[in-house]
Amino acid sequence: MRANEDRKMLGQVAEALDANRRLWSVLSADCSVPENQLPLAVRGQIISLAMWVARYSSQVLREGADIEPLIDVNRTMMEGLSVR
Repeated sequence: MRANEDRKMLGQVAEALDANRRLWSVLSADCSVPENQLPLAVRGQIISLAMWVARYSSQVLREGADIEPLIDVNRTMMEGLSVR
């Protein structure tokens, strides 16, 4: 969210996007293993979101797309996890 506040700090934006991409990559990889006990549909949705995050992060860096959709996805995921 801090990176979104000051887009002039391109290095910080790139670092934040990279960390976020790595997080989603780990989640995706975890959902890919048969031992993962989440329902198959949920696992597929997480993998799909991870792919979207990777593509959209590139758009933010290359085309200056808004960061807010990435923040929204992360916030929604965190809220969903906190319900449990």
